[in-house]
Amino acid sequence: MAPDLLGVELRAGTCSIVITEVEAYVQTDPASHTFRGRTPRNAVMFGPPGRSYVYLSYGMHWCLNVVTGRVGDGEAVLLRGGVATRGDLLMRERRPKATSLASLTNGPGKLTAALGIDRRHNDVDMLSGSSPVRLIGTPITGTMEWSATRRVGISVAQDRLWRFVVDDPAAICR
Repeated sequence: MAPDLLGVELRAGTCSIVITEVEAYVQTDPASHTFRGRTPRNAVMFGPPGRSYVYLSYGMHWCLNVVTGRVGDGEAVLLRGGVATRGDLLMRERRPKATSLASLTNGPGKLTAALGIDRRHNDVDMLSGSSPVRLIGTPITGTMEWSATRRVGISVAQDRLWRFVVDDPAAICR
């Protein structure tokens, strides 16, 4: 499911990005929050699919995941980056130290900060048109090419090629 999220629009309020980088996590993966089973913190990762799983990383950055497995499976995809397509002025206000449009949302913490996503957005239906954070449509890039690489920012299971990146994010037109 992770590569299928590449090129999909993520909208939060009046701001949107096109997703260009994701990482997959499943329950049998020692890097996954669900590896040791269900807890109050990770319960949303056990479904239903399409829900948001938002957590605080290192006590500093919010990270947004999309639950992708069947109910009970403990699977999600971390949204690691994207290209701003709407609301970039507000995103720049939220991330004043960003030096370029590309640097607004080129990391999981940057993405959530720019879009104003935090704990309030945990466990929302990202497929509902009325959701404050939602996925819209299918990939808009059509023939977009992507690569599978090693995941980053984890200390175990780094060899799995479960990070998916659009080869040329600049090719996604505004």
